[in-house]
Amino acid sequence: MTNDSYDWFSADSATFGDRLAAARDAAGMSQADLARRLGVKASTLRGWEEDQSEPRANRLSMLSGLLGVSLPWLLTGEGEGVEPPSEASELSGDVSAILAELRDLRADLDAKVGRLAILEKRLRAKLKEEA
Repeated sequence: MTNDSYDWFSADSATFGDRLAAARDAAGMSQADLARRLGVKASTLRGWEEDQSEPRANRLSMLSGLLGVSLPWLLTGEGEGVEPPSEASELSGDVSAILAELRDLRADLDAKVGRLAILEKRLRAKLKEEA
């Protein structure tokens, strides 16, 4: 994954849905696989890829982690993303499996960070009430 894909996936050349679909393809996932990992319907993911709707911030973070691309790249095409189609390299099955496991772990961590933020907010509110 590299930064060299700026022209191919830039905001002027591609949409959020284009970048999402490219990152999903590069990760070797079907729409159904990614939707299941995100906890959304396949039709919801399809709507995102077709630019009919957009995910909420928490799902954007999960997408970034699962797909191994930066959040700015997903949104604008700038940052760490996927290789342009003509330059994509094939990875061995072992490397792909390791990358998939890393993506899953990153998504799990992102979800836990979101949960932690919610709990902190609730705790602060309770402490404020008691003060």
